[in-house]
Amino acid sequence: MATLLWLQGGACSGNTMSFLNAEEPSACDLVTDFGIDVLWHPSLGVELGDQVKAMLADIVSGKKPLDIFVFEGTVIRAPHGTGRYNMFADRPMKDWVAELSGVANAVVALGDCACWGGIPATAPNPSDSVGLQYLKKNRGGYLGPHFKSKWGLPVINIPGCPCHPDWVTQILVAIASGRAKDIALDDLQRPQTFFKTFTQTGCTRVQFYEYKQHTHEFGQGTRTGCLFYEFGCRGPMTHSPCNRILWNRQSSKTRAGMPCTGCTEPEFPFHDLMPGTVFKTQKIAGVIPKEHQTGTGTLTYMAHAVAGRIAAPQWSKEDMFVV
Repeated sequence: MATLLWLQGGACSGNTMSFLNAEEPSACDLVTDFGIDVLWHPSLGVELGDQVKAMLADIVSGKKPLDIFVFEGTVIRAPHGTGRYNMFADRPMKDWVAELSGVANAVVALGDCACWGGIPATAPNPSDSVGLQYLKKNRGGYLGPHFKSKWGLPVINIPGCPCHPDWVTQILVAIASGRAKDIALDDLQRPQTFFKTFTQTGCTRVQFYEYKQHTHEFGQGTRTGCLFYEFGCRGPMTHSPCNRILWNRQSSKTRAGMPCTGCTEPEFPFHDLMPGTVFKTQKIAGVIPKEHQTGTGTLTYMAHAVAGRIAAPQWSKEDMFVV
């Protein structure tokens, strides 16, 4: 039986809310079918006050073994490196994080905040927030670039704002069943099984992207046109399976006509949330997108764009639904 401890730092608890909606497997399945012993979770644990402190002390001392340490939210270091903006069990949360990470067999960061600092770490970052092993795209974070858990693993990053619940439960099952070292990670320590492909993969608007046909009004992404050219959709540049593993088994942002905001990438939020940038494609000379499909050069993109528009059939320029 694998033991699991879940703590929250500077966060909105969104990843916990997402986790509780998991289906394959569910949160309950982790306990009943896969034998995970959830030692404590801030929203689910029954222990309070001194009971939690005693349990944490037992874990840190080695009296109680810890297989999986899950952390959600940022590590807050303010003010002046003391971490006292985020106190937990009479100590700065950052001190618990350092000690628990040191005794855990595997450490999992859930959500953008825990992975790379997320929105709280966006300048001016008054809470001095960082991720467990990254600050935005820079490796290091709170635990440092060379941190390894007792099983010799770096922090396993499962990003998203929030992350999809099934990404979480499937990785936890892999770790709990002794397959942690079989989890292939990309260069940002994300499980490749989820983050090797792009959000665009499986998008129902991908044919409009290929023919370079854009939607003219916000919300028309469910009917005609691609959201990339005018409304800032980051689907071609974002690693996630959101259109392969649908949310609630039903839909995704792009399928619902909402531009992908790139929330699984360390640069999120992009453009520092400046007005007029979040849902607007940034362009060169008002024509060429400043960013385009990952792995494609600007000249190649321009050549494809011209060829795509020339080859675009009439149906790609029309509303695909008839009422």
